Amino acid sequence: MSSPSMSSPSAQRPLTVRDALSLPPLLAGAPEVLAGDAELDRTVRWVHIAEEADTSSLLEGGELVLTTGLAFRHSPELTAAFLARFHSAGAAAVVVELVDDDGAPDSAAIDVLRWAAQSAAVPLVLLTRRTRFVQVTEAAHRALMDRQVVRLERARQVHEVFTALGLENAGEGDIVRTTAELLGSPVVFEDPAHLVLSYAAQQENPTRLLEDWTERSRFVGYLNQTGFAAGGERWLQTPVGVKGQRWGRLVAPAVAPPAAAENAPASAADSAPAGGGEPAGWDLADALQVLERAGQALTMARMAGRDRRELLFQARAGLVQDLRQASPPSEEEALARAGALGLSSAAAYVPVVARQDGGTDPSDATAVQLRERAFLDALQDWSRQERQSILAASLRAGSVAILLPLAALELEDSTLHRLTAGARTPGARTSGVGWTFGVGKADRSLLRAARGLDDADQVAETAATLGSRNRPFYRFGDVRLRGLLSLLGDDSRVRSFAQAELGPLLEPLDKEGLALLSAYLDYAGNMSALSRARNISRQALYARIRKLEDRLGFSFDSAESRSSLSVALLWHNLHRVQG
Repeated sequence: MSSPSMSSPSAQRPLTVRDALSLPPLLAGAPEVLAGDAELDRTVRWVHIAEEADTSSLLEGGELVLTTGLAFRHSPELTAAFLARFHSAGAAAVVVELVDDDGAPDSAAIDVLRWAAQSAAVPLVLLTRRTRFVQVTEAAHRALMDRQVVRLERARQVHEVFTALGLENAGEGDIVRTTAELLGSPVVFEDPAHLVLSYAAQQENPTRLLEDWTERSRFVGYLNQTGFAAGGERWLQTPVGVKGQRWGRLVAPAVAPPAAAENAPASAADSAPAGGGEPAGWDLADALQVLERAGQALTMARMAGRDRRELLFQARAGLVQDLRQASPPSEEEALARAGALGLSSAAAYVPVVARQDGGTDPSDATAVQLRERAFLDALQDWSRQERQSILAASLRAGSVAILLPLAALELEDSTLHRLTAGARTPGARTSGVGWTFGVGKADRSLLRAARGLDDADQVAETAATLGSRNRPFYRFGDVRLRGLLSLLGDDSRVRSFAQAELGPLLEPLDKEGLALLSAYLDYAGNMSALSRARNISRQALYARIRKLEDRLGFSFDSAESRSSLSVALLWHNLHRVQG
């Protein structure tokens, strides 16, 4: 896609006093700058002919004032007052033609003007030859209109470039590269933490551009509009994100602020600031416009990408729910719908459920959802990088269902290891939160594998309660008795059994008694080991255990008693954690 060049002929920047003095009608007057030589790069907005100081009230700022000085040329005081009034009115410069009736330079008037020039605060130009002010006005206005046409044409071109990027669903990197080409300058897109998301270095060395970027960027203040921020290196920047949500900012670090605007940020809504601080080679007003449009394009791209991902996640979640219904679609329809959502046909499918570690606090539902979305994004990235299709969708708050296709059943473990390793990368962990993976039984039928998600969910929930987890993923065989009790859940018979075994310690709840019983069972009734672990004498420990036996109403000596207590205590702990 072609893009308009930012290289700048004179018609692509504002008309300045210096430019006006080079117009042929003014050159014919032999212009001599008497004051304000350093101010000749002021922008000229219009040309105004004035003979009386009172007409200064008609100015709006930026005018090039033309006068023959008939009302003041022979009075130093009136000349100084005239210049002061037009300076206060914001004139870009005052041009005075001083010739006599014969067309020769008026020497006396010129001496007066030179005296007044010593205190003049506005650029002052002397003309010593007869000058046709009408021709000056026509030439200046023609130059101003030419620049306005060029500016409108450039605005149209910039609009077309970014509109095309939007229609092409261009990614962030394409938008950043195009912006850098338009500006002819390096461009960096960073997130709120000052981490670089994308950049285009143009002719600059990337190492030099990004060196200590995070630290340097911290000292450059944020703006809510396009412009130059105070502090640090005062980069030209524009925000990226919707109102109230900052996703980052786009920065053109090589663009220097105009010298005349050091204390006030420029805005894309304003005309180009006057002064000599504009970067050589292109117009600052154009740069502001380009960067602002680029920021808008990045915001729209982010929103469109987020909407596309959200729609995809919703479609996949809908399919997973349909496959788990009592009356699911046919196998053929299920395969067709899954294929349309990116799941390739395979020899078999493994049901997997990933559960957020730490449970799901209802009071922090937003954080749970954000971590879940980040995890789904990470799974998408892993799928693309590994060229391994998956069908991943939210199952319930804090749990993600995954249907993993296998080219052969023998590849189940190796594929699961790859998946879980990819999901444990820093990007997938999202704010330090890990995930526990439960795996159901692989099946050659997609429908039967989808029904196995319930078993995988139960395994993941049970495995999350294990005190020590050293496996990348868990099956029912890995959670053993804990898995069976978790599967039984609130079965009234198991509840009655546990309450009968532990009743005196549950109502009222005796946490100390339960902790002692748990420690006794963990050490398999070995009183010596338990006394050392709890740092109490064996006599005191025996007394406490006998007291515990009296409360429960049976001895702990038999293996059956200890087994019953272990099952009841395990059920109680699972019920407490899951409840």
